[in-house]
Amino acid sequence: MVHHIILWKIKEEKTEAEKTQIRKNVKEGLEGLSGKIDGMTKIHVQTEILPTSNADLMLDTTFTDYDSLKAYSVNPDHVKVASTIVAPNMEVRMCLDYED
Repeated sequence: MVHHIILWKIKEEKTEAEKTQIRKNVKEGLEGLSGKIDGMTKIHVQTEILPTSNADLMLDTTFTDYDSLKAYSVNPDHVKVASTIVAPNMEVRMCLDYED
């Protein structure tokens, strides 16, 4: 299995109300890909965080293999969500991919 973990920091200039809506939109958009991506076995966006966190959102996905992860990165449904909902609202993105 291949795990794909993303942490994001929402742009600082966004208000708390905007950040709440961004979290909701990102969760709905990305989790809406469930069942639409070949080889993806799990997708979860964590929006509820503790005050000790220094990230605003986490994406936790699992794929059957590395080729499935690569295909996900260019899948049109994923690219649409990433380019219209996620990327315009983030100032930091960190990624960790690993295999177990």
